[in-house]
Amino acid sequence: MDKRKVIKAALLGLGTVGGGVYKLAARLKDEMVYKTGAELEISKILVRSLGKKREGVDPALLTDSWREILEDPEISLVIELMGGIEPARTYVTEALKAGKNVVTANKDLLAEHGGELLNLAQEHGCDLMFEAAVAGAIPIIRALKQGLSGGLITEVAGIVNGTTNYILTKMSEIGMDYEDALAIAMEKGYAEADPTADVEGHDAGRKIAIMASIAFNSRVTFSQVYTEGITKITAKDIRYAKDFGYVIKLLGIAKKDEDGIVVKVHPMLLPEDHPLASVRNSFNAVFLHGEACDDAMFMGRGAGEMPTASAVMGDVIDVMGNVVHGCCGRMGCTCYKNLPVKGEESTYSKFFLRIQVKDRPGALANISGVLGNNNVSIAQVYQKKSENGIAELMIITDRVLERNFNDSLAIISGMSAMKEISSVIRVY
Repeated sequence: MDKRKVIKAALLGLGTVGGGVYKLAARLKDEMVYKTGAELEISKILVRSLGKKREGVDPALLTDSWREILEDPEISLVIELMGGIEPARTYVTEALKAGKNVVTANKDLLAEHGGELLNLAQEHGCDLMFEAAVAGAIPIIRALKQGLSGGLITEVAGIVNGTTNYILTKMSEIGMDYEDALAIAMEKGYAEADPTADVEGHDAGRKIAIMASIAFNSRVTFSQVYTEGITKITAKDIRYAKDFGYVIKLLGIAKKDEDGIVVKVHPMLLPEDHPLASVRNSFNAVFLHGEACDDAMFMGRGAGEMPTASAVMGDVIDVMGNVVHGCCGRMGCTCYKNLPVKGEESTYSKFFLRIQVKDRPGALANISGVLGNNNVSIAQVYQKKSENGIAELMIITDRVLERNFNDSLAIISGMSAMKEISSVIRVY
C-alpha cells in the first residue's frame, strides 16, 4: 500500500479491561497493518474524571464528553468497556445509529438488550462484536457463530464464573467451608467486595443467556434464566458427592429439546470423569454437544486484564478487516427462531437430596413412598450411622420432572420424622 489506511477508535472506559486494551493495542501497533490492512489509532478515551492521574496514557486523548466522540466523523469504531446497562446502552445505540462499529465486553447489556442492539447494527450496516462478554480469552462466541454454526448444537454447559469455581475448588481440595473459601477469594482479588453477582449465579446467568441465544438461534434474556448460587453448598456436601463419584461445580446449562429451551444456572454434581470436572481454580470452560459436531470443549482464563483485552482486540481486528474490505454488518443477529424458554418446574433433572431424619422404623420406607407416589424414582441411597437418634440420608434420584420433585419435598418436609432437609443439589 502506498498510503496505509488509518482506522480511528474511541475507548469508553479506562478501568482494568480498558487499561489492558490500551496497552495491548500499543503492543500490537506494528502488527495491525499485517493482520487487518490498516493501522489502529485510539484517538479518544472517555473517562469519568479528567483529573485522575493515569500512568502511561497521553492526557490529550482523554475526554469526559460522549458528544465529542459521537460527533467526530473520523471515529469509525467505538470500544465500550464501561459495564452496566446505562449509560452504555445509550452510547452503543447512538454510536450504531451514527454508523460507527462497536466492540463491547458488556455482558449485562448483551444479556438484556442484545437483540435490539444487533438488529440496530444490521439496520445501519455496522458491526457489533462482543467476544469478551463471555468467558474472557475463550473464543466461544466466535466458535458458536462461525466454526460450529453447522454443528446442530443441542447443549451448552459452562463453568463461566472464575470466582465460584475458585471457591468450590478450595472447598473440594482443602475441605474449607464456604465462608473461609470466599474470604481467600476476596483476599486474592478473585471476588469483588460485594460478591453477590458471582456467588448467586447472576454473572453466569448473563453469560449462559448470551451463549444460548447464539447456540440455538433464538433470543434468551437474563430474566428468563433460572439462577441459583453456591452459598448453601457445604464442605459436607462436597465430601458426600465425592463418595458417590462426583464433584460439585456451578454450571450454566442450556439445552434444546422438542418443546423449547432450558436455560439454568445452579450448582451441580458432575461425574468425576466429565471433562468439566477437572477445571480448577479461576479457569473457565465451556462444553458443547451437537448432533453433527458431537462433543467439544473450550478452556481458558475467563477474566482479568489481559485475557479479556485479548478477546476485545480479537474483535477489533475483525472489525478493522471488515472496514478495509467494505463488509461491515455481515454478522448480524443470528436469532431467527422464536423457541419458548421453559420454566424451571417444567424441566427434568436428577437430584441429590441430603436429609436428617429421626431414626425410627419405617422412616426411609415412608420417604421412599412419598417419592414414588410423585413419580420420583430413587437411583442410589446411603444412610449414615445414627447419632443421637438422628440418621442422615443421602438420596440420588433418577431423571424426574422438577415439579414432581418439588411436590415430594413439600410433603417430606412436613413429615413427623423429618428433622431437616440439609441439601438439594441437581445432578448432571
